Amino acid sequence: MRQKEHIHKKIIEASKKGDNRARYELYGLYSKAMFNICYRMMNNREEAEDMLQEAFTQAFTKLESFRYESNFGSWLKRIVVNTCINAINKRKVDLTYCEEIYDYDSEEESNEYEPEYTIANITQAMEQLPEGGRMIFSLYLLEGYDHGEIAQILKIKESTSKTQFMRAKRRVVELLKQTHGDAMDKI
Repeated sequence: MRQKEHIHKKIIEASKKGDNRARYELYGLYSKAMFNICYRMMNNREEAEDMLQEAFTQAFTKLESFRYESNFGSWLKRIVVNTCINAINKRKVDLTYCEEIYDYDSEEESNEYEPEYTIANITQAMEQLPEGGRMIFSLYLLEGYDHGEIAQILKIKESTSKTQFMRAKRRVVELLKQTHGDAMDKI
């Protein structure tokens, strides 16, 4: 069986040979999506820009190791996520998980109206989450990692990842209700 041809193989091969125009083209193809990942993880535009540059520098350094066994975007995304996590770990800030900050009454939630979910609303609410909850929420919901992968990346238990995701999700809903409370009262 013939292996599927990678969509950007010519550009990647030229980049491997040191062609700076090809590298610039790869950067142009992937930088916006990778910046969005950096921004969601770092929650700060300047840090996200720094992480994006660092991740692309690492990717170009490691480009010879890319073997077309996966999509280039997936390979690059893994480098971006790891770069952000390493930067966060270097800050030597303990991740503050939602359970340490918020107490929830699950019965109270069940009878309430759920707010309108839009990308802008959710992103704004996400930015208000504590770092640990925001990272897990972003990795699971937006980046598509499963809880086992998140546990490995963050060096936590899988059950902690699941719990923190649920708490972060509840907090996002709570924040959306607070922000859009007037609109919900009219319904």
